Amino acid sequence: MAKKGVRQEWEEALQQVALAANNIVPWKPLPGPQTMAYTSEADELFYGGAAGGGKSDLILGLALTAHQNSIIFRREYPQLKGLVQRCRKILKGTKAKYNSTEKVWSGLPDGRSLEFGACQHEDDVEKYQGRPHDLKAIDEITHFSKAQFKFLTGWLRTDDLNQKCRVICTGNPPTTAEGRWVIEYWAPWLDPKHPNPAAPGELRWFAVLDGEDVEVESGEPFEYTDKEGKTELVKPRSRTFIPAKIEDNPIYMKTGYKSVLQSLPEPLRSQMLKGDFAAGVEDDPWQVIPTEWVLAAMERWKKDRHISMTRPTPMTCLGVDVARGGAAKTVIAPRYGNFIGKLQKHAGKTTPNGGAIASLVQVAIVGDAYVHIDICGVGSSPYDTCVERGLNAHAANGAGGSSARDKSGKFGFINKRAEWYWHLREILDPTSGDDIALPDDPELLADLTAPKWKITSSSKIQIESKEDIQKRIGRSPDCGDSVVYAFGNVEFAVWAEDIATWS
Repeated sequence: MAKKGVRQEWEEALQQVALAANNIVPWKPLPGPQTMAYTSEADELFYGGAAGGGKSDLILGLALTAHQNSIIFRREYPQLKGLVQRCRKILKGTKAKYNSTEKVWSGLPDGRSLEFGACQHEDDVEKYQGRPHDLKAIDEITHFSKAQFKFLTGWLRTDDLNQKCRVICTGNPPTTAEGRWVIEYWAPWLDPKHPNPAAPGELRWFAVLDGEDVEVESGEPFEYTDKEGKTELVKPRSRTFIPAKIEDNPIYMKTGYKSVLQSLPEPLRSQMLKGDFAAGVEDDPWQVIPTEWVLAAMERWKKDRHISMTRPTPMTCLGVDVARGGAAKTVIAPRYGNFIGKLQKHAGKTTPNGGAIASLVQVAIVGDAYVHIDICGVGSSPYDTCVERGLNAHAANGAGGSSARDKSGKFGFINKRAEWYWHLREILDPTSGDDIALPDDPELLADLTAPKWKITSSSKIQIESKEDIQKRIGRSPDCGDSVVYAFGNVEFAVWAEDIATWS
C-alpha cells in the first residue's frame, strides 16, 4: 500500500472531524504566518509574497469559518478554477453545493455564503456596485489596478455588530509596472526606502485626507479640516502585511515544490522563492519610457537635491496639468534647467476655475520662467487667465499637429503629445540623454512608465491617449503630464539655452 502524503493525512483527519460534528467545515490554518494572518485585526491585510505560502487556502478558510457573507475575486474567471477545486476538497463531506453558473456556494455551515467574482476589464467592477460583503478577498492583488481594488472594497459592510469586516489580499511581488501600486500602498512593509518601516503583522493606520492616502498615528477618530474649510470626523483604517514563504507550508515542502521555485530564472526566482518585492519588474516592450531610466533620474535628484536648491540656476518653466473638479489633480512641475523641483499637487476640487489655477501659477513662478499649460479639455480658461495677468504663458495643445522628427530622423509624430513624450524619453536616455533629475515621487514614477506607444502606417509615433491610460490604471496621469509639459518644446532654442546655463 502506498504511503499517505502529508496533505492526505491532514485532510482526512479534518474530514473525520467534519463528519463527526455534522457539517462543520474541516479547515484550520497552518501554524505560523497563516495563523497570524487568520487572527490579524487589520482592516486591510496583504498576505503572501513568495509562492507556496498558503495564500489561497487562507482566504478560503476565512470565508468558510470566520465570515458570513464573502466574495473572492480573481482578475479573470478562468483563474478561479483552482480556487473552486480547492474549495471542493475542503468541503468534501459537508452539505455544501456549488452553482457553477452563478459561481456561488450554498448549503455552507452556519448559513454562510461564498461567491467568486472576476474583473477582467477595468469597468467590470460596476457589476459588483452596491453589493455588501463582510469579507472582500482579492487573490493575486498585483493583477488588479488600484482603482479596481478601491471600488471593489467600497461596499465592505455588515448589519451584524458581532461580525468583523475586513479586506484580505494575497499575491506575489508584481511582475509588471502596473502592479507596483501595491508596493506604494503597503509601503511601510514593502518599500525598502520607507523612512519608518513596519514589522510583519504590525498594524499601521491610514486615512484619506484631501484625496491623499496618509499614514496617521493611531486608529483613534479625529477631526480634520480640509482645504475648503470643511471639518469632519475621520476614522482611520488599519493595514498590515504578513509575509509567507514555501518553508511555512509543510505540505508543499514535502512534495518538492521548492525545487521548482529554485529553478526559475531571475528575477522571477527571487520574487517567487523569496517574496522579494525589490526584484526587477519587467517593462512592457512598448512602454514609452523605461522604468530604469526614470529611477536613474530620481536617483540623480536625491543625490543632488540639496545642491540644486542652492544653485544659481533660474527657474526655466512651469509645466501645468489642469484639473477642474473631479478626482484628477492640478499639478505644477517647476523646472530649473534639467532639474525638476518637487511637484505641487492640488486636488481638482480646489481648482474649480481658471482664476484659481492662474493664482497658483502666479505664486509658483519665479523670474522670467515661462508657463507651459495644458489647454486640452478644461485648460483653455486657465491659459487665457494667465495671459490676461501678463504671465509668459504658452498653450500646451497635445492634440495639435507636429512637424518634428525623432533623434534618428526616421519617425515623425502623430501629434504634439507624442512629440513631447518622446522628447522626454530621449533626454532621459542614459546613453545619449541630458542627465535629467526627477523628483523621487512614486506617483510620478507610475505615471511616466504607464504610457505605451506604436508606429502608425505613416511611420509616425503615436502615444496612448490620456483617456485610455486612465481606463487602464484607474486614474489620470497628472503628475507625469505636468513633467512632460515642463520639458515640452515651446522653442527648441530655449531648451538648448537651458542646458548651456545648467552645465
